[in-house]
Amino acid sequence: MPLNDDQNSDSDSSRLSESTAASSDSEYSRQSFTSDSSSKPSSPASASPPKMITFDELMAAARNLTNLTLAHEIAVNANFCIKQEDFPQNSFAGTVKQIVHKAFWDHLESELNEDPPEYEHAIKLFEEIKEILLSFLTPGANRIQNQICEVLDTDLIRQQAEHNAVDIHGLANYIINTMGKLCAPIRDNDIKQLKATDNIVELLREIFRVLDLMKMDMANYTIQNLRPYLQRNLVDYERTKFQEILEETPSALDLTTEWIKESIEDELSSISDESSSSPGADNSSKPIISPTLVLNNGYLKLLQWDYRKTIPETLITDEGRLQELREKLNQLKIIACVCLITNNMVGAAIVDVPDFADQLKRISVPLLEGMNKKTFDLKEALNAIGVQICSKVNRSLTERGLPALNEEMQSNLVGQIAHIVEENNPVSSLIDKRIQFFMRSLLAFLQKCMPTMPGGLSVIQTEMELVGSQYANIVNFNKQVYGPFYANILRKLLFPEAPIGKAETETPTN
Repeated sequence: MPLNDDQNSDSDSSRLSESTAASSDSEYSRQSFTSDSSSKPSSPASASPPKMITFDELMAAARNLTNLTLAHEIAVNANFCIKQEDFPQNSFAGTVKQIVHKAFWDHLESELNEDPPEYEHAIKLFEEIKEILLSFLTPGANRIQNQICEVLDTDLIRQQAEHNAVDIHGLANYIINTMGKLCAPIRDNDIKQLKATDNIVELLREIFRVLDLMKMDMANYTIQNLRPYLQRNLVDYERTKFQEILEETPSALDLTTEWIKESIEDELSSISDESSSSPGADNSSKPIISPTLVLNNGYLKLLQWDYRKTIPETLITDEGRLQELREKLNQLKIIACVCLITNNMVGAAIVDVPDFADQLKRISVPLLEGMNKKTFDLKEALNAIGVQICSKVNRSLTERGLPALNEEMQSNLVGQIAHIVEENNPVSSLIDKRIQFFMRSLLAFLQKCMPTMPGGLSVIQTEMELVGSQYANIVNFNKQVYGPFYANILRKLLFPEAPIGKAETETPTN
């Protein structure tokens, strides 16, 4: 599978993107992810005046973005693979597909049952099967290629059809045997079932089903082989590919620029608040802002981002991962709030119960499952958590011969837990600030170690460190790829009076 077929790179990569949904194209394996990066600039070009772009240029930029996103996903997601996508049961699309397919196969059956049989549609199916089988072959498999072309010669089959001499079962058996030689071991049972099918129409239908599975297997095999190559070359590849997008679509950094600009404004506002609260401070001098701090603040915003709006262009490839981290942090925040409220209210009663905080976590986690879905009722879930915690505390107290919580204390505990969801809740605000402080410290640490966990978060320390590690990996890789683009934007926003190419900024990739 050549990796330097530049001529077919864009079109083939586009087909691979489509096959993720439909698994309908196996030729993607010949695509190129290198895009001849050695001949492209590895840093962003200097600013140029806006220009009108043609439809072809726009489509080329879209293909580049598809290639970039797909290559990134393959490299960073070890579990990425192509899966067979089925329509939801009783969905309109699924019903239409079922009706159309049934009509096609019923029509084929009626043609083959005519006297004499009508083979034209069957011949077209054999021709399609031949092309699929040939697409599975590796370069140099000349003997089996010649055999497939000879047995499934549609011109010859048409001549046989004219004389009603087509051995359709023999052709089907040859196809099944060939599929058995080319398929992955996981498909052996499917091949065995094909051999046990007698009805020719049902057999052809099942042959196409198994061929689709084989195409999906080949796609995933190719992805598996590409992953190590992409991981070694991903920084240069992504930077080069994004440069191509920027050259064809000059507005491709608009959202990123706005994201960095907002971060600068937040930092200026913070400096202004500190200055106003410090008597005798000199407010006449222009504040000095660290580009690294600006960029880190921007990354922190992504943990509270409203993902219904578009994310900065340079972070599109990690949008799903960042959204998952934000949702996980929201869940962890609730758990930490629940534990803090419970400890504050009944801590003296359960102080000598070992691992009680972990028991509270085990109560909360199942009831918060799916809390980021629109249909999820968080207040109801929190109420249920409060009730279960009261029951757990009372059971623990009873087992040790101590009086259970009275109704007022239970009502107060359940009420305070339920109020976590309210805006400006003091416990929720406190835990949120500590989570933000931990994540900010994580970005500021140059050494490879975790910062100290803030108070109140010990119950979720293991989960926080895992989320923090994943978040830091995303941020550090993003800085490696897009650091030169960010440097240009920061230079223009922070040092607009400096000559281009001579302004020095603190390296935002550290």
